[in-house]
Amino acid sequence: MSASQDELLFLPLGGAGEIGMNLNLYGLGGKWLMVDLGITFPDQGQPGADLILPDPTFIAERRDDLLGLVLTHAHEDHLGAVPYLWRRLGCPVWATPFTASVLTRKLDEHGLLDEVPLHVVDLGSRISIGPFDIEFISLTHSIPEPNALAIRTQAGTVVHTGDWKIDPEPLVGDGFDHAALDKLGDDGVLALVCDSTNALNEGHSGSEAEVRDSLMKLCADRPGRIAVTTFASNVARIATIAAVARGHGRHLVLVGRSLWRILAAAREAGYADEIGEVMEADEGAFLPPDKVLYLCTGCQGETRGAMSRIAADDHPHVVLGTGDVAVFSSKVIPGNEQAIGRLQNRLTSRGVEVIGERDAFVHVSGHPYREELTAMYRWVRPQMAVPVHGEHRHMAEHAKLAGALQVPHTPVIENGQILRLSPGTPEVVGEVQSGRWLVDGTLIVDVDDDAVRMRRKLMFSGGAVVTVVADRGGQLAAEPTLVAQGVTAGAEQSSLELMVLQAIREAVAALPKKARQDDGRMAEAARLAARRTIRSVTGKKPVIEAQVIRV
Repeated sequence: MSASQDELLFLPLGGAGEIGMNLNLYGLGGKWLMVDLGITFPDQGQPGADLILPDPTFIAERRDDLLGLVLTHAHEDHLGAVPYLWRRLGCPVWATPFTASVLTRKLDEHGLLDEVPLHVVDLGSRISIGPFDIEFISLTHSIPEPNALAIRTQAGTVVHTGDWKIDPEPLVGDGFDHAALDKLGDDGVLALVCDSTNALNEGHSGSEAEVRDSLMKLCADRPGRIAVTTFASNVARIATIAAVARGHGRHLVLVGRSLWRILAAAREAGYADEIGEVMEADEGAFLPPDKVLYLCTGCQGETRGAMSRIAADDHPHVVLGTGDVAVFSSKVIPGNEQAIGRLQNRLTSRGVEVIGERDAFVHVSGHPYREELTAMYRWVRPQMAVPVHGEHRHMAEHAKLAGALQVPHTPVIENGQILRLSPGTPEVVGEVQSGRWLVDGTLIVDVDDDAVRMRRKLMFSGGAVVTVVADRGGQLAAEPTLVAQGVTAGAEQSSLELMVLQAIREAVAALPKKARQDDGRMAEAARLAARRTIRSVTGKKPVIEAQVIRV
């Protein structure tokens, strides 16, 4: 891909057409700047996978022209891929103090702490990276230090918002610097590359302070244990739960490693003063029920989350039962409905009262509703709006709103499409490789890797192994065997096995003598016979392997 020296390009390799896995590139004069490098999480279509990463092949092949990576904030979908992909990129990284503290712990876990050149940037700072002059502008979100980036170039200024909302009382961290955005609007902004998550929602997202008031009332006068689960990265919510515990004479007990990691980063960056002292789960086990408030990981039904272990009565120190309450102070992320439902059902079956976002005011979103998006456009007044961080319907609605606010150009693009921002009218001028990689144990593989596809097929249809024992002349020397798993069960399994073995005997017998002396041809005949029979009986297409043993 080639571009003229004065073309300013925008290329998302993740996060456009989806929520999560953000990877954004800005190109000018043959050089590239990366903004964010995040992950998303697998669903049932990726069995066994731990994480999903954006495919960085395009920029990894141009790593000599990659000037650096700038992180907008510390959420996993914006920095979680750094430890997995950095060696392919080899570039310096810039982040504000809290984000750098979170990333440092991740790099240390992956043995990269001494390799990655990490530059800590003060809030509100301005830095230069090649032809890109970058100003960090403080916004509000559900984590400390969310930053918009004002990226000034000779071809124009781009405001890249990252994740944000307008919170008049964020409780933790700096407030929303709308004055800086308004000044950028006065100076002239070419493009606003902006969060689309809640573009379908009318009104305002709400404030953390309002959640604190609601939770304080909700947790009053309860005689049993209280367990709250939320997103571990929401330091303001942790501070709120700490305030609720103090307000009702309870001790705050953290349950889950990720909460302790975030608390350590918050203390290091100076955001944990209000949280005060907290207890470990083993200490909390000795407290009376009306003197403990547990803050747990696992609000999305994660099987390894603390709340799932508690619900399964599998936690070594925390027990919930009749008279206790579990508060899900979080939203249900699309795709997690079933997992959360199973978790909540397990809790209620143990006599626990479950309260979620549909039952009480226990959560506010960290992303802007339409009223907030409107305010952003009135401050920035860009020549074009480029929606990102949303599914296509969110981005399309975002573009529609921007057009109604008199923004002249509202291109909607997808991962891999190269958008020319300047000069001239915005236009898609090319498309490059994009996609998803899976973290599969210690390996990183393509989402369509043979092993992943085979695992997926096994999960839905089961598998079988056929063994044929024959002599050198091609005659069966013993009965064929069939080992099937996940295909059928009980009496049907025995009946199916008899039918499959008969079909294999007939298929082998029908082969010419020369073919029966060929291991490959005999194995394939047995495999096809087994597949046809199983499909005709069960309607399934399991994974079938066949082997020939010569005696």
